[in-house]
Amino acid sequence: MAELPACVELESGLSPTASIIWLHGLGADGHDFEPIVPELRLPDELPVRFVFPHAPVRPVTLNNGMPMRAWFDIVKIGMHQMRDVEGMQAARDALQALIVRENARGIPAARIVLAGFSQGGSVALYTGLQYRESLAGIMALSTYLPMDEFSMQDGAINRATPIFYAHGTQDPVVPLPLAVHTRDALMASGHVLEWHTYPMPHTLHPEEILHIRAWLLRVLPTA
Repeated sequence: MAELPACVELESGLSPTASIIWLHGLGADGHDFEPIVPELRLPDELPVRFVFPHAPVRPVTLNNGMPMRAWFDIVKIGMHQMRDVEGMQAARDALQALIVRENARGIPAARIVLAGFSQGGSVALYTGLQYRESLAGIMALSTYLPMDEFSMQDGAINRATPIFYAHGTQDPVVPLPLAVHTRDALMASGHVLEWHTYPMPHTLHPEEILHIRAWLLRVLPTA
């Protein structure tokens, strides 16, 4: 089992009945999405544990080798660039270890959502598509999944797992065509996908938060 990354944790209520493991983007940390917890306004009858892990610090080729928090190294953003396959696999293993820890805390895989923004979204997709148990959902925000060395390797177990996929039409960091390419590949493989675009750069949109809330209430129903 991979070593567990350090995490920021917030609970929206007592005795959580579901967990959302949310991965940040390149150069950020686990605190980056803390503010979204109250903005989601989840109902009291849906207490959720939010787990925001910190990526390890490593040199990033894209940024001239500068050390920063990154789930894997990036040489260049695009579909046909050199890939840090070992780094991606290590990030997958760390995320899987967090899922297992939530299981030990009483949250089954079917009540766990994997979420990620930008680079974190790549890891959430890569991990969720090939996870050995059925998950509640996968949230991919302003991201894409390279289809060559990082082939989806998706199995039938999570073929029907709901995916919330959102992207900005003005994104200068991860251009929209990369997300569209990933979206089309997922749909062609039979995945259940909710797709949204927003007039924004590489960030979150207020309307997007409303859509995320509605989607979470569907994939994490209360008793």
